[in-house]
Amino acid sequence: MWDYTEVVKDHFLNPRNVGEVENPDGVGDVGSLSCGDALKLTFKLGEDGKISEAKFKTFGCASAIASSSALTLMIVGLTLDEAEKITNEDIADFLGGLPKEKMHCSVMGREALEAAIANCRGVELPEIEGEVVCECFGVTDVEIRRAVEESHLKTVEEVTNFTKAGGGCGKCEDRIQELIDEVRHTAATIIPMKGAKRLTNIQKIKMIEDVFEREVRPTLKKDGGDIELVDVDGNFVIVSLRGACVGCAKSQSTLKEYVEKKLREQVLDTLTVEEG
Repeated sequence: MWDYTEVVKDHFLNPRNVGEVENPDGVGDVGSLSCGDALKLTFKLGEDGKISEAKFKTFGCASAIASSSALTLMIVGLTLDEAEKITNEDIADFLGGLPKEKMHCSVMGREALEAAIANCRGVELPEIEGEVVCECFGVTDVEIRRAVEESHLKTVEEVTNFTKAGGGCGKCEDRIQELIDEVRHTAATIIPMKGAKRLTNIQKIKMIEDVFEREVRPTLKKDGGDIELVDVDGNFVIVSLRGACVGCAKSQSTLKEYVEKKLREQVLDTLTVEEG
């Protein structure tokens, strides 16, 4: 039996917002019954441009139901720009975590949200092209690369947990491993791992800004805050907090325990973050 959190159990046994929104502004249909998981997400915008109502219909396991239920709660009150920043990891975190074998359910939620937002904006999501790697579940190399990049996946098993690729006959496992190796090699050339590296200030600034854009800013903006890179002086990174972060009692903790930690993990382990 899967080790579900109490939050997951609650959202499975007492799912919120089941059904379809009447006259929705956004509709997202993803998955397929043939693959065992399908989700339809609908939402409506209020006069203030924020999502005022969201509902779902899903065919899937307890994790799929819980992830869909959680997603409807997470997006209400957000603008489209804010909602589109939600990741599958955010959905899993909201639920207190998901079994690793069920992470694909949170991915399906993120995909449904992307589709519904695109529908609301009147644009077409780009078709997922590329080589079909997993014929059992119709997963392409583009989808696998995205999962590896976004969730920092390292093994074939992790890719299967997030995308289902490799979860059928298993014939595609060697190709999945090749894609993992390709993505991780490319990432390693862009973002140095721990250790003393000789980098110019320009290189450091570029890498730091990349980490800010991919991870730090989206997290801070969820709570109304932001951050700006002011200067890089040797191993000292000077930043300025913005929005709700200004004057916050936890601002120094955010800088040291979150921002500095991220930069040390992904740029250089000798960096020190200070507010200027």
